[in-house]
Amino acid sequence: SVRLWSDYLNVRLHPKSVYVIRQYMHDGDCGCLEAFGQGESLLQDPGCVEELEDRLHFYVEECDYLQGFQVLCDLHNGFSGVGAKVTELLCDEYSGKGILTWGLTPVSSNTGILTAGFFSPQDSQKNIYRLMNTALGIARLSSHSSLFCPMSLRGSLGIQ
Repeated sequence: SVRLWSDYLNVRLHPKSVYVIRQYMHDGDCGCLEAFGQGESLLQDPGCVEELEDRLHFYVEECDYLQGFQVLCDLHNGFSGVGAKVTELLCDEYSGKGILTWGLTPVSSNTGILTAGFFSPQDSQKNIYRLMNTALGIARLSSHSSLFCPMSLRGSLGIQ
């Protein structure tokens, strides 16, 4: 049965490589993870940070010569806040290691333009969230990374 996005993968992931944020699952209590602050506040919980650190240390201990980390993070939603806190954690715990961060944006946004050329109020609010998430994500991710590289197939990082 399919319960998580990783269930669609052909490659089986190690159980320690997937961390499920239960509040924001499809049937979770909190709805969508759409704001930077929501993602950032997830990693304010000491239990969440401890779980993340345990998973991270599991893989770090397996390395013979750890050179650094690659972080792939969506910039348009609350995962930009999660990524910012993760890169901050990596920067604090592994200060001598490189952190290459990829800020990802979707090819096309699913906000529709009405036939008259105006955005509906709901689309306008979503675009403001996307703009703020992207701006905060770029600022915070780049400050804790050795190299930050925004990646998009659009020239505007998906921002209108």
